[in-house]
Amino acid sequence: MALVFCPTCGQQFESETATAMPFCSHRCRLVDLGRWLNEEHRLPVESEDEDDEEAEG
Repeated sequence: MALVFCPTCGQQFESETATAMPFCSHRCRLVDLGRWLNEEHRLPVESEDEDDEEAEG
């Protein structure tokens, strides 16, 4: 039995019995999706403009 922590709520649960891995429940999965859609979660992106300015300078 592997115990893991839900990235949304932090609850510890058994990974083998989870139906919404890596989340503990479908609710936590939807909460996470909502955070991405509301842009509360973002992937870091470097601006191409900054790279161009540094190359020209």
